[in-house]
Amino acid sequence: MRKKKLGLLVLMLLLVLSTALAACSSDAGDGKKEDGKKEGTKTEGTKTEDGKNVQDTLVFGRGGDSTSLDPSRVTEGESFKVTVNLYETLLNFGEQDTTINPGLATEWEPSEDGLTYTFKLREGVKFHDGTDFNADAVVKNFERWANGDAEKFPYYSSMFGGFKGDEGHVIDSVTADGENTVLIKLTRSQAPFLKNIAMSMFAIASPTAFELGDDQFERNPVGTGPFKFVEWKPNETITIEKFDDYWDEGLPKLKKIIFQSFPDNSARLNALMAGGIDLADGINPSDGKSIEDNEKLQLFERPSMNVGYLGLTVTRPPFDKKEVRQAINYAIDKQSIIDSFFEGRANVAKNPMPPSISGYNEDVEGYEYNPEKAKELLKSVGLEDGFEMDLWAMPVPRPYMPDGKKVAEVIQKNLADIGITAKIVSHEWATYLDLASKGDADAFMLGWTGDNGDADNFLYTLLDKDTIGSNNYTYYANDKLHDILIAAQTEVDEEKRNELYKEAQLIIHEDAPWVPLAHSTPLLGGAKNLSGFVPHPTGSDLLSNVEFK
Repeated sequence: MRKKKLGLLVLMLLLVLSTALAACSSDAGDGKKEDGKKEGTKTEGTKTEDGKNVQDTLVFGRGGDSTSLDPSRVTEGESFKVTVNLYETLLNFGEQDTTINPGLATEWEPSEDGLTYTFKLREGVKFHDGTDFNADAVVKNFERWANGDAEKFPYYSSMFGGFKGDEGHVIDSVTADGENTVLIKLTRSQAPFLKNIAMSMFAIASPTAFELGDDQFERNPVGTGPFKFVEWKPNETITIEKFDDYWDEGLPKLKKIIFQSFPDNSARLNALMAGGIDLADGINPSDGKSIEDNEKLQLFERPSMNVGYLGLTVTRPPFDKKEVRQAINYAIDKQSIIDSFFEGRANVAKNPMPPSISGYNEDVEGYEYNPEKAKELLKSVGLEDGFEMDLWAMPVPRPYMPDGKKVAEVIQKNLADIGITAKIVSHEWATYLDLASKGDADAFMLGWTGDNGDADNFLYTLLDKDTIGSNNYTYYANDKLHDILIAAQTEVDEEKRNELYKEAQLIIHEDAPWVPLAHSTPLLGGAKNLSGFVPHPTGSDLLSNVEFK
């Protein structure tokens, strides 16, 4: 009897031990639930000197994958979300604003005429591949961009008026003056120049890496940032890890970051709730309270500097008629969209830039919701019986549009009420952006989070004729608007610049290439013990100060 009881006891102990080991194995596994659905990537910590387990890996759940890890080749925020932690720019923005601060350049000085800028570079900085950061490296980056084209480097032409040899190209030359000084000469003064070069897409990359070829480089990024690239599993995860030779001692605080794609908002929220991920963006406004009420989580609000819009490609009939574009503006019930999908965390948009940007025109009278007025305008151009069109809905949540498909369904119903039959279509995110940029959409949902806090970054970048094919997806062109926007770029007097931008908004409102929809306050959710995370208004979050307490 005694041996039998002992045997049973041993057997029970073995069963308990095997169950515990299985549970541990599950916690450190691939993050899948029993039904096989991906819940999130679990992370492990490291032991401190006092024996406590401290988490040193952050899993960041986001709405979509990056399209490239070469920041100069993209215009969308999912790529910048990663690259801002891999690369650095000559100048930095403030922690919570777009004021100019030192970056890879510690000092900068404009000439009296505003045409030459002298930059003193930070010394002792290395790229992740061991290449020295110096003046020659900066020159090679600018030469690479200037010798490209709009298809390869779409943002460069948007911010600097074209490429080398183009009439409107703002940059005359970039030269090295010794090892640690760079001179940038302009063809004309450009008021937002310093803010432009602080933007994520003008990060300085290792010449050793990009000279191997652009296509290889965009999948194998090399910068000077606090983290270095490890691995990219398309549509799943991008992994980056601490760069041990980073110049800023003590940073970064994390050992590793995994960016994990969850196109479905609910799946991302569930992963956060279950502890499978530590930080999630694109939180539905309707889910904000559930995060606030969860003692294991915290809610973050990103400062609003964005606009969500419906773009109307003006080269595609019948959108080549101003009256049709105005009719669609009158047809859409923006307030209903705000009430249904933003939970009071957004404002109705009437201009292509948010009120937080200097130069915003408060006097513009937005298009009211007026289906009868819309019908009258359609009748005036012989379209009283309506027409058929494709309505492109974003396949991923974005800060300015938490659920593109559902918003598209509301717009579809609004258009049906004035006789327009809209077929909702979509594509994978990279394809969506590529085709829309080529003018292939009748009407497309998109938006913009400001890159530098300047009106130029909204109006010129998105709606000037110079930026058609890069960031101007509507192919809208107006010569008078162009002259005003170039004058505003050149004008250094802030009050005069603001007046020019206010005039520009009146022209855009009349021509109606967009239906401005919303200026949102984007939400993120994070683990309660997450510390040091500060959401940036540009949407590009530097994670070097983030840690777990």
